[in-house]
Amino acid sequence: MGLFSVILLIVITIIFPPLGVFAVAGCGADLLINICLTILGYLPGHLHAFYIEYVYYERKEQAVAGRMASERAPGIYSERVQGTVYGTASSA
Repeated sequence: MGLFSVILLIVITIIFPPLGVFAVAGCGADLLINICLTILGYLPGHLHAFYIEYVYYERKEQAVAGRMASERAPGIYSERVQGTVYGTASSA
């Protein structure tokens, strides 16, 4: 189930980057930034979206392994992606 959701998220992000960011980070500053980057150019929106998704899944894997990130990822404003909100990054 986890691999299928990651593949689906990648496909959604390729088609429309802000939707992929919304699925991971929710409605907030990261979504607004990604919408602006997508309007400015399709490639910057993709880069930003995939960076957010990478950080989200990397922090989630670290939390499952029992390690928590010591510092915040630069350029990401969502606490859900940072892994500091209870239950998001630490849930399997």
